[in-house]
Amino acid sequence: MPQNIINLENHLSYQAESVVSREIIRKKEGTVTLFAFDKGQGLSEHKAPFDALVQVVDGEADIFIGGEAHRLHAGELIIMPANIPHALQAVTAFKMILTMIRQTQE
Repeated sequence: MPQNIINLENHLSYQAESVVSREIIRKKEGTVTLFAFDKGQGLSEHKAPFDALVQVVDGEADIFIGGEAHRLHAGELIIMPANIPHALQAVTAFKMILTMIRQTQE
């Protein structure tokens, strides 16, 4: 398989009671990271200084933005605005792509 083609199903495996991540792209403008969460795992509430796009590629998760819950399934995505508290919890084992775009100074 060519190096620039990534099979999302096989690129990152689930691990029991764990969150696993693999950075795919790191540039000064932002990052793209693949995550695999076992059922019940999550990320505690935090803020980021830039917008983030979460795309669920497998499974199901609850994503909390500014205290509001959103249930996402495979094939769905959501934008987490900069400087707004957010968190997530795996309803089932799930994988997501997290794309973070840094704001540039004009």
